[in-house]
Amino acid sequence: MNERILGVLEYGKIIENLTSFAETSLGKEAAHKLKPSSNLEEVKKLQEETDEAQQILRLKGHIPLGGITNIKPHLKRTSIGGVLSASECLDVATTIYGGKELKRYIEAMEEPELPIIRDMIDTIHPLPLLERHIKNCIDDNGVVMDGASDALRSIRSKINTLESRLRDKMESYTKQQSEKLSDAIVTIRNERYVLPVKQEYRGSIKGIVHDQSSSGATLFIEPQAVVDINNDLQEARVQEKREIDRILAELSEAIEEDRPILSENVKVLAGVDFIFSRAKLGRSMKAAMPLMNKEGRIVMKQARHPLLSDEEVVPNDVELGTDFTSIIITGPNTGGKTVTLKLVGLCTLMAQSGLQVPAMDGCEMAVFDNVYADIGDEQSIEQSLSTFSSHMTNIVDILEKVDDSSLVLFDELGAGTDPQEGAALAMSILDEVVEKNARVIATTHYPELKAYGYNKENVTNASVEFDIETLQPTYRLLIGVPGRSNAFEISRRLGLREHVISAAKERVGVDSESVESMIASLDEARREAEADYEKAEDVRQEAEQVYKELREQWKQFEDRKEKLYQRAEDKAKQSVEKARQEAQDIVDELKKMKSSAELKDHEWIEAKKMLDEAEPELVEKKPERKQTDETRDLQVNDEVKVLTFNQQGVVVEKISEKEYLVQVGSMKIKAKRKDLEFIKAPKPKQEKPLSTVKGRSSHVKPELDLRGERYDEALHQLEKYLDDALLAGYPQVSIIHGKGTGALRQGVQALAKRHSKINAARAGGMKEGGSGVTILELK
Repeated sequence: MNERILGVLEYGKIIENLTSFAETSLGKEAAHKLKPSSNLEEVKKLQEETDEAQQILRLKGHIPLGGITNIKPHLKRTSIGGVLSASECLDVATTIYGGKELKRYIEAMEEPELPIIRDMIDTIHPLPLLERHIKNCIDDNGVVMDGASDALRSIRSKINTLESRLRDKMESYTKQQSEKLSDAIVTIRNERYVLPVKQEYRGSIKGIVHDQSSSGATLFIEPQAVVDINNDLQEARVQEKREIDRILAELSEAIEEDRPILSENVKVLAGVDFIFSRAKLGRSMKAAMPLMNKEGRIVMKQARHPLLSDEEVVPNDVELGTDFTSIIITGPNTGGKTVTLKLVGLCTLMAQSGLQVPAMDGCEMAVFDNVYADIGDEQSIEQSLSTFSSHMTNIVDILEKVDDSSLVLFDELGAGTDPQEGAALAMSILDEVVEKNARVIATTHYPELKAYGYNKENVTNASVEFDIETLQPTYRLLIGVPGRSNAFEISRRLGLREHVISAAKERVGVDSESVESMIASLDEARREAEADYEKAEDVRQEAEQVYKELREQWKQFEDRKEKLYQRAEDKAKQSVEKARQEAQDIVDELKKMKSSAELKDHEWIEAKKMLDEAEPELVEKKPERKQTDETRDLQVNDEVKVLTFNQQGVVVEKISEKEYLVQVGSMKIKAKRKDLEFIKAPKPKQEKPLSTVKGRSSHVKPELDLRGERYDEALHQLEKYLDDALLAGYPQVSIIHGKGTGALRQGVQALAKRHSKINAARAGGMKEGGSGVTILELK
């Protein structure tokens, strides 16, 4: 993309916001370099990455990235044999630890599916041995510890002993000869312990003078008695530094051995932080993942300018590239025309950068090869160009480069010159761009362009609404309705006398007046349509409330029925248990009778009576049948009721005089004639031309699109659709629910788990729609 265009559309401010959400210097570096891509597949991958990160943030709220630093310069130094400092070695260890914690955090997540981020995390290789080696040598403050080596421990022990002896010697001077000292303290000069001696007592304390105060009144003297101890201390410190350098060289060599793995880890960690910074930016804007296309189609519902606060911004619906390729926006100054231009341009650049756009779920954005914009006053004093000349220089450059994969934004096209010539020039420029099939949005004050929008194919008018009552713009974009000048109405409300307004109206041409009348009529029709929509929306909400209440009552009924069934089952179990016990008593009695030579008739009768009485008293009420029902000879396609299942079905085959094959839903069952109740015969089919006869399956598609539907309505549609798909005999169907918040996807998967006719449910593959589609395998 042209850098000037990025500046005009304020893309740099978006990058600044994005950078602020990165937690590591690696992520900030990646965010700062972000530029829009014109490759559709690359953009789709970026959007999927951002969406996966958004899902994690929605479920977990954060991601651990602590301790990760930019160690690329450190690794470069080790590659050329350099030795890292203790703090640099510690940076390597903390980065290893941060990558390990991030890997553990993502691997522990069960939901949702995260194919891209999981693949990235899998490439992180923890280096526990190197991390432990570094942390065994360097503490959290970046200091080499005594335990780093036995030699270092011994040297530091010696240093502590010498410092203690030295301190005792020096303190004896501060106590016994304090009157000769400027201050009764021990200080350091040239890395040696000294005393601040007054100038007049120089000869009283023998030793080496290392420094004096700026006034010359104080000399810093190392007493002769501590010179040898100081020498030993300096030698020990040299040994300490030499041992520390050896330890750091050893750690640097170990880091160099794992440098390829560390470099790859750093690259992955930078990518993860960058992805999550994009997701955090989207969350802050309440943005949605757009569906990307290469057809120049833009559809945004309730879109908001990304750089305006919620208090300032007015959401608008924007659509381009479906029914028309160009929009001409008219309306008053400060009404929001330029904001709309920048909204579309900036959202396009954001979407092509893998950033989500501030609009409702289900939005669509196009991937353009180039975005061109002529916005604002670009008058150049240095080049001695007027505003008109500056605009025309820019427009000439645009016309030379524009093609069918371009988005062009014109602000006040043709302004800055004679109105009649400017309007004609604007129409010619639009003709040129529209004929190249580019996507165009232009703002203008010229009334001639309103008629141009009506007469030109693939071009539509739009306007920014103005409230005549308050004399203030509402900033609402109205596509399909050109803007009115409102000059006479505004003047009247501001107090201009009526005869002046009437005289002005007489000077207005007939064509202009008729256009204004037409626009006024369209505006009135729009207001009436909006009022009707609001009424319809109220009715819909009321119906939805009634539906919810009925569902709740039905649920209560089902719960009550279930309790009654459970109570009946418990009673039946008790009866069966009683029967089992009585039967056992009978068996015991028969065993006793067995010892007799023979049983008498009255004894057998008594035993049979006991068995009959032991039968559980479970009575099943059967539906009444018609007198002639069993005598009717059922035919194929007759509708019948299967009494044993209390379900309706259709006869598909007569097996014998007393047995039939019946289709009940998606099942075929065998049933006795006595268990079938005739309902009605099929209507005789009328002869139709072959081309108009269709099977049921031709009315049922193998996929159902639920995007944009409310949650309850979507699940209701899904249940009805599954019945039709089962009857159509589909082995599997695709349910398109989009990605969005994930609520609809979870609802579809939950229904699939409890549906008896669904074998399995899985997310769509890369060529099936990805996680925006659920594939259901039917029984």
